[in-house]
Amino acid sequence: MLRFLLWTFLLISLLVLRPVAGQAQSPQTRPLHQALARATTDTARVLLLADLAATYRYSRFDSVSFYAHQGLRLARRLGYVKGEGRCLSRLAILPGERGNLPQALRLNLAALRLNEESHDLEGTARTLNQTGLLYFALDDYRPSLRYSLRALDSYRQAGTTDTSQLISVIANLGASYEGLRRYDSAAFYLNKAWQLTARHRPQAWSCWGNPAPYVLRELGLLQLALGHPQAALAYYQRSAQAAAPENDLRSVSRAFQYLAELHKQQGRPDSSIWYARRALALAANLPYVVGVVRNSALLMEAYEARQQPDSALYYTHVLLAAQDSLFNPRRIKQLDAIAFDEHTRLLELEAERGKLLARIRTGALLAGAGLLLLALLLLWHRHRRQQDATRRLEVLHRQLGQQARELTTQRDDLVRTLKELKVTQGQLVLREKMASLGELMAGIAHEIQRPVSLLRRYAAASTELCDELRQYLTQLWLPPSQQALADKLLDALHQNQTHIVQYGQRAESVVRGMLEYSQGGGGARQLTDLNALAEEYLRLVYHDMRAKNRHFSAALLLHPDPTLERLMVVRQDLGRALVGVYSAALQAVAQRQRQPDEEYVPQIELTTRRTAASVEIRVRDNGEGLPPETLVTLFQRFPAGAETGLSLALSHDLITRGHGGTLSVSSQPGRGTEYCIILPLPQNTQNG
Repeated sequence: MLRFLLWTFLLISLLVLRPVAGQAQSPQTRPLHQALARATTDTARVLLLADLAATYRYSRFDSVSFYAHQGLRLARRLGYVKGEGRCLSRLAILPGERGNLPQALRLNLAALRLNEESHDLEGTARTLNQTGLLYFALDDYRPSLRYSLRALDSYRQAGTTDTSQLISVIANLGASYEGLRRYDSAAFYLNKAWQLTARHRPQAWSCWGNPAPYVLRELGLLQLALGHPQAALAYYQRSAQAAAPENDLRSVSRAFQYLAELHKQQGRPDSSIWYARRALALAANLPYVVGVVRNSALLMEAYEARQQPDSALYYTHVLLAAQDSLFNPRRIKQLDAIAFDEHTRLLELEAERGKLLARIRTGALLAGAGLLLLALLLLWHRHRRQQDATRRLEVLHRQLGQQARELTTQRDDLVRTLKELKVTQGQLVLREKMASLGELMAGIAHEIQRPVSLLRRYAAASTELCDELRQYLTQLWLPPSQQALADKLLDALHQNQTHIVQYGQRAESVVRGMLEYSQGGGGARQLTDLNALAEEYLRLVYHDMRAKNRHFSAALLLHPDPTLERLMVVRQDLGRALVGVYSAALQAVAQRQRQPDEEYVPQIELTTRRTAASVEIRVRDNGEGLPPETLVTLFQRFPAGAETGLSLALSHDLITRGHGGTLSVSSQPGRGTEYCIILPLPQNTQNG
């Protein structure tokens, strides 16, 4: 259903933007068509077809595919490796724009190998630049920065005269530093890119076109990050104007998106919706999936704020369909696997280089030994020559030592990078799990919020009707027995309605807690009833587990401390920590319940207690318990073979770092496990 809605929106966008798509040529397209008609060699035709495909990269993806495939077939028939690498690099643009990042990375790496095989430095630089942009689309700025720096180094080695590509790489460096919040470096590279753009003759751009729309857009983002919204607005408008002559629909869409975001921040919802709808239509027409995700999210939030649920629901479906294409967990795992394979390949190349250097070192040492032996044999009449040979050997020895130290440093850098990749992979898995739980909670909360509100409203109305009926009955002359019976029934009905209102308020607080959890952690501390918060999240996790396994049930034993006062905590962070602990306890009793023991009753016991200096929250289960070797690594971020280690590690960080408390665990094999959270009381509370 989601895909059907997305394709319907794309079809409407195509009809709306048909006049724009009809002018899908950039200023560089016609001269390349003319040069292709005059080409006299097949190799020249291959390179021209690759450049012709590049001119359509932001306006018509079908033309990119057509000319790139045509050039690729011709290059393979000729065995022209350089042309094959360039055409394959053009084809890698398409899946990246459409959201299939693993396929784009796979094509880029294949093109990179062909570029390196043919010693095509310009082609290598362009492919490295495209690979960095893939990571930039995922907001992963460190690999984006590394690939952009490698691309810039390749362009400088090639001595390129293509200013358009050089400006693009410099602007990418500025954008990556901006994503890392290193604004001084971002300003340096972006201003340098704009200076090169302003000095260039407008009619002399290569097939990659005028980079002005991109540079102006990134300068606007930098101004906004520095707190200058009016300057950012001017840059966005200039970017959209500069993109029109180039028929750069993608840059127009991005500029409109940033204008929509800026208008939203400044409290102009009508302008924000107008720009977001235009940006979404342009992005869907390409289709540019990142643009579809961000603009549909803007429109969904805008219509939710306006209380227009139909429009908000429509753009929610568009957003979910686009996110499924861009942030699909299977594709993210594929992307990690491809990146890891490429890193392994680079390590193997470094190992081969080390072996070659070792052979060179051995040969140099043997040559030095031969020279030394010759010097000894001719010592009696070549003493001066022996001194010269000794000096040469010393120089050679220093060079070899320097090379050995450089190789050791490179090896250490590669080992550290591999460890960082493993940690990043684990963090991506944790991020996906937490995002899935938040989406589930938000969906459940929105589903039950309206019925609970209506239940409270009707209960309150029924209470008023009971009061009116009681007054009406007093005006009637009823026998005393009937009057007493009526009063008794009305009292019982009034009491029931009062209970309904109270439990409705209780349900609304649970819904509110679920929504707060789904909106993400962090934020300011709030005065919180810890008894209510702990009980709400326990029931929330319990019902979530029952939704996944309808045969599961457990007894929840609650022992709140009635003297416990309200405490200043970060509700979302403490709730996340409790979710990790509750999940571990419920999984333990669920695992034991699956064993053939008819007398076993799963139990989760929650106890709160106030001491002189702290508040204790204890959670105990009667599962199988944990072995001693598991307790040692229970709170590590990525323990080998542990299913609940990620959530408990996050809970430990939120309690210890976020609230200055402690999270400890004790377990008896065969009898159960107890988790103890201790939160320190403020100084004034202790004194009071």
